Amino acid sequence: MDGCVLQVNTSPGGVPKLPVERAWVWQLGLDGDGHHHSTVHGGPHRAVALLGIEAIERVQADGHPIEPGSVGENLTTSGIELAHLPIGTRLAIGEQLVLELSAPANPCDVIKSSFRHGKSGRISILTHPSDSRMYARVLTDGEVRPGDLIRVLPPAAETQAETHQLLDLLDSVERESWLAMWRAAATVGYDVRILDHGDAAGAASPDLPGSVFNRAIGLRQIPVILPALLDLYRDAGTTGWLIAGLDDPPFPGAIADRQLGIHVGDVEDVPEAHVPDVEIRPVEPGGEARWAELYVAGLGIDGPIAEAWRRFETTLAAARGYHQVFAWRGGREIAAAAMFTRRRVAWIGSATVIPEARGLGIQRALIAYRARMAETLGCQWVMATADLGNVSSANLTMMGIRQIWSRGHYRFDPTT
Repeated sequence: MDGCVLQVNTSPGGVPKLPVERAWVWQLGLDGDGHHHSTVHGGPHRAVALLGIEAIERVQADGHPIEPGSVGENLTTSGIELAHLPIGTRLAIGEQLVLELSAPANPCDVIKSSFRHGKSGRISILTHPSDSRMYARVLTDGEVRPGDLIRVLPPAAETQAETHQLLDLLDSVERESWLAMWRAAATVGYDVRILDHGDAAGAASPDLPGSVFNRAIGLRQIPVILPALLDLYRDAGTTGWLIAGLDDPPFPGAIADRQLGIHVGDVEDVPEAHVPDVEIRPVEPGGEARWAELYVAGLGIDGPIAEAWRRFETTLAAARGYHQVFAWRGGREIAAAAMFTRRRVAWIGSATVIPEARGLGIQRALIAYRARMAETLGCQWVMATADLGNVSSANLTMMGIRQIWSRGHYRFDPTT
């Protein structure tokens, strides 16, 4: 299924991207190319956008005014059904350039002028799987020109393309869970300043010190957001924690304060786990305050953060997709846990067990219970984070929720 480059397209930002005679392609895309929405397009995992002329002609046949470059693809290709290729497939282009397909490109309103009635969903991979644009990473820099041959190569043995595609999904769900908590705290009156740019988000709170309300996520996907995040902490006068890969720190010389693993498993693969005389069930309406008290006490949370949990928990409990559970023994609440669901993913947060009930396997039972709950809610994946090598990490692995990635919390002190 080899083909060729039909057209090379760039623009200073926005669409259409117009044809050029040649372009140098490197980690962040084509020299001379820009994006009006740099937090949506571009970055190392979406460096180059591609679309085949075959897809363009099918869309044109449906009466849409699409043309090469009009929907923002950098390379218009010929001879290859790009959207049919597995993620991780390599494209060797011309003499040097090698790309790796990383993800489908979701349609948006920016390109609506290329479609009748603005229906850009005509090139969504969900509804028209043959006609989607595709994103690619750059494995080897090189020049690209119209007429360059494209050789389709299988994924490299060491590729992490599928891992990054799964991380895109998992990161989006985790990000929304943090946003729900930050917004709940802001709703009840705390000074929580939120920066939300789609795939990246951050919070800074002069009222609530520590990493929970002063952290930023999404740098793996869109490192271009880093200056805005640093300004967020400078303006708030707070120390922030930037979450990024252990092998890709947010700035040179950065050392992680904390190292965590990202764990994920199929809900169907999580085994059952029960503890004699222990019952787990959802928190009933009116039980949110008791849940918050057990949670902050069990995790040793104190000071202003503990008081914040007591104040915003009722608001957070009402957020869409947020679920709380208690474990009971002898008519007494002995453990508290929570879960957040979006996009068929269940993000299971920290759980706590009172000291006298520890060592019985209740943490594993809480994992299993939430996985079963997630399954009934239509989720496919269950995900969690845990410090590398600790007991929580071991429990997750034992329950079939494997580590697929590692990342660090990198401290940024605006006063130094």
